[in-house]
Amino acid sequence: MEYEYENERIESDEEEEGCKTPIRDENQIRLNLKCPPPPPKKNKSNGAKREAPKNGYYQPPDLDLLFATPPLSS
Repeated sequence: MEYEYENERIESDEEEEGCKTPIRDENQIRLNLKCPPPPPKKNKSNGAKREAPKNGYYQPPDLDLLFATPPLSS
């Protein structure tokens, strides 16, 4: 093959092939015909009832102010 660069002619023994997809076996995408197994089931320990705290639940003194409803106007 011949190349010409700025009035110079260069001969090459290599034939220009261009870009090609690799065809070797190690480059091929493997086809899995079998589906992967499903993920394992989670333990049902989260659904069990829990005991109330020994000291009770914290109740801030101004909690009712946050959820107070405005008076109805008639």
